[in-house]
Formats: sequence, C-alpha cells, structure tokens
Amino acid sequence: MKTPSKKAHPKGERHKHAVTPNVDKIPVDTFDGKVYINWDHNATVTPLGQLAFFIEFLKQTGLFEDWIDHCPLKLTSNNAPATRDILGTILLSVLSGHTRYAHMMSVRTDKVNAPLLGMKKIVSEDSVRRALLKMPELESKTWLMNSLKNCYEELLTTPWILDVDTTIKCLYGHQEGAVMGYNPQKPGRPSHTYHTYMIANVRLVLDVEVMPGNESSPAHTSPHLFSWLDTLEKNQLPHLMRGDCAFGTDPIMKACEKRKINYLFKLKQTPVVKRFIATQMTDGEWENAGQGWHGASGKIQLTTWKSARKAVVLRRKLSKDVGIIEKNALPGQRVFQFADMGEKFDAYEYAVLVTNLDEEVLTLAYHYRDRADCENNFDELKNQWGWSGYTTNDLHRCRLMAKIIALIYNWWTIFVRLIEPNRHMEAITSRPLLLNTIGKMIQHAGQKVIQVASSHAKFKKIQNAIISLSEFFKTFKSSADQLTLSERMRRVLYRAFEKFIVVILPEPKKLLSNTS
Repeated sequence: MKTPSKKAHPKGERHKHAVTPNVDKIPVDTFDGKVYINWDHNATVTPLGQLAFFIEFLKQTGLFEDWIDHCPLKLTSNNAPATRDILGTILLSVLSGHTRYAHMMSVRTDKVNAPLLGMKKIVSEDSVRRALLKMPELESKTWLMNSLKNCYEELLTTPWILDVDTTIKCLYGHQEGAVMGYNPQKPGRPSHTYHTYMIANVRLVLDVEVMPGNESSPAHTSPHLFSWLDTLEKNQLPHLMRGDCAFGTDPIMKACEKRKINYLFKLKQTPVVKRFIATQMTDGEWENAGQGWHGASGKIQLTTWKSARKAVVLRRKLSKDVGIIEKNALPGQRVFQFADMGEKFDAYEYAVLVTNLDEEVLTLAYHYRDRADCENNFDELKNQWGWSGYTTNDLHRCRLMAKIIALIYNWWTIFVRLIEPNRHMEAITSRPLLLNTIGKMIQHAGQKVIQVASSHAKFKKIQNAIISLSEFFKTFKSSADQLTLSERMRRVLYRAFEKFIVVILPEPKKLLSNTS
C-alpha cells in the first residue's frame, strides 16, 4: 500500500489580509456620544428644496418654454446636449448664486430639480461655454430681448419711469473689449461697461448692453437705447426718463424731445452752470424740496443749446462744523484742517437738474432722489447675481450671459413679489428663505414627494404665502391653455406689483411711483 506523500512546507509567510472598514457606516466619537456616518451617493436630494415652486411659476406663465422654444442654438451632433439641458444648467447655476462657469460643477449633483425642469441631464461648464459660442450673435440678441420683454411688456401701458445708467465690471485677463476707461474704484484696471435700462421702483431690467471699458459715455448708450425705445408703441413709452450728469447732454435731450418723452437729468458743473447757480443762490425764489433741501427754478441755455431749458438748483445747508482733507496728498502727509465758517457765512451742498417736466420743485427733487435706487439694482446684480463673473475671452458670450442673468433676475424678482408684494427682497435675503432648503425626493405608490427641511427662522411666517401662491397657480392652470403668454403675464404682474398698480383687472390705468 502506497502511503500518501507529504506536502512540502510552503515557502515564506502567508499574506495577512487587511480588514477593510465598512465605508458606509463610520463611527464618530462626539460630545453627544458615538454617532455613525453613512454615505448614500445615490440619494435623490437637492440643496434647492423649494425650487419646485419657482418651476411651477415658470411653467404656468410659459416663460421658460418660450425661452427654450425660441433659442437660436442649433447643434447637429448626435452627442450634443439638448438646448433645454444647456439653458436649464445655466438657470440652476445662476439661481444658486454662482459667478463662474466652473461653479456649475456643484449643480451636477442635483438629482431632483433637473427632471422637474424637463431636463435629461445637467451638462458640464465646458458644454455651456461651447454652446454659447455657437449661438449666432444677431439672432441670440433678438431672442433674449424678446424674452426680457415678456417679463415687463404688460406694465408698459401704465405710466412708468425709465432709469438709464452704466456700471463698470473689472476684468483681470485678456478678454475682448477689456480696455482702460472710466473706473473710479480701480483706476487703470481694464473693464467692460454695462449700459442698463430699468423700470424704476419695480426693479425690472429692460435691457443691458455690454461694451468695452472705454465706451461708457451716453454717446455709446444712446444708439441702442433709442433704437429700443423706437420698438415700443406710443402708449408704452416712459412717462419720464432719468439719468445722472452724464446724460444731461443736448443730443440726449433732443432725442427725448423728438419722441415727446419727459426727462430729468443732472447737469455738469460747467462755467455757465456755475454762473446760473450763483444767480439763483442770491436772487432765486426758494421752495421746500423735502429732506432738508430747497430748490429754485429758472431758465438756462448752454452754448451748445439752441434754446433755453428749465433748470432747478437744489441746495441743502451744511453744518457749521466742517473739516477738509486734501485727497491727493501722499500717505502719511494728509492733514485734517478745520473750516471755521463762523456766524458770518452759510455753506451749502448743491446740484442742478434739467427737465422738461412742468412740475413743482418738490416733485422734481423727489423724483431725482428716487433715482438712487439704481445703485441698489447694480449692487444686487453684480454681487448677488453674477454680473461680476461669467467672463470669457470673447465679448459675444459676455453679452449673452449679461442678458441671461438679467432675465433670470427678472423671473426671480417677479416670483418673490408674488410672495411678498409689499417690498423688494434682494437675493441675499430671498434665496435662504425661498430656495436654499434641503429637499429629498421620495417616490411611493405612483406619487413623487419632496420632503423639505428648512432651517430658516422666518420660514413659518412665509409658508402660508407660498401655499397661497401655489393655490393661485392651481386656479390659473385651468385656463392657462386658452390664454396667451401676454394674458398670463398680465395676471401674474398685476398680482406681483399690486402695490404700484391701482386698478381692477384686466385694464391697468396707473403705475404709482412709490418707493419699494
């Protein structure tokens, strides 16, 4: 009988298998005891849990579908993303407060809101940049102007005020149009100039045109501005156009007078204007202009004017305690000096306005002070809505993104006004309250439920307003198929801006100029 052979002893040592921890459940020791961290990368969650209400607004008004349907982008490749996916990605990025294309990476994890917008996927930032580059310039400009017009057209049949102004966007690369121009905050820094037209008080952007940094004067604003005004019907023209001293020029005022548009501009301190100020200061009949100001009106004619125009000098008395510092002195050499006027002198700050309005001084002063609201709009659009970012090498895509951001800003402004009609809420306030909440999608028994968890302290106060808005859209839905886009927007705008429109539907007659 053959005995079994002995197995040789294996050479070397056996490999010790390392114990792989369960990465889905990690114990963490805290001051409240041990807790377990569990990762679920497939969970259907979103950081924009309440975006569904805004999506309902876009659907019931037809604004989003009209924007998608008329987009001039045509991609023929089988691998190219859909137009809806591209524009939807931009919408989600801008609503999230992004300022760079690279930030779009963060919205690609949103598995809830993309399907709600009818999107198949969220595309990359490179796909967005390439798609914008392929949009034809003239067609895309017309497309976005019409989309902007859908937001405000139904308000133009009531008396409204047009604010015109420019703002500077500093640039730090080698972009097209990045040249040095008027830049008081950062002298010598290349920039773009944003020429913007807005409806006063309701804070809606009519249009924006991006130009090189050295094209900030009204001479570059007026061709686009007045060609846009010429597209309006006579009953849609503004009751008043307002602007700072840059717009108080003869060509601008002539263009307004030709179209029978009232204007109110500030005048530059030229020698003729200074002589007019001196005459009014000593011989003028002063009237109360509100907030400590007084005004005196008269006629003035500059050397380049063919006829005299009405001008108003506004002045406000300064305190006796006045001090001065030479602003151009070198650092370390600045000296504060007391300007002791004593009891023999009165000091005033002053300004000169030019207008063709036949109104009293108090009304004119109020209208011009109200123009300062433009700066709040610029601050919000640049610092909270991405006008300071989304920069590319070519000017074409910069112009596209400026208009797209203005459009989304208008949509959000109208939506927030539907919830809070008594005041304007900037994005820094409205996003945490109405948008930024954790939402989890649950599908059960054929229903989709988004569970929302808001940590905002004022959420309960605004919850009833959100529910009321949703009920408004439910009644709106039954007749929405028969209504045109204009008729839908008329109903929405009159509800959103009821503070300004004093009328019963469907024919508004008056748009008040209350401050918002």
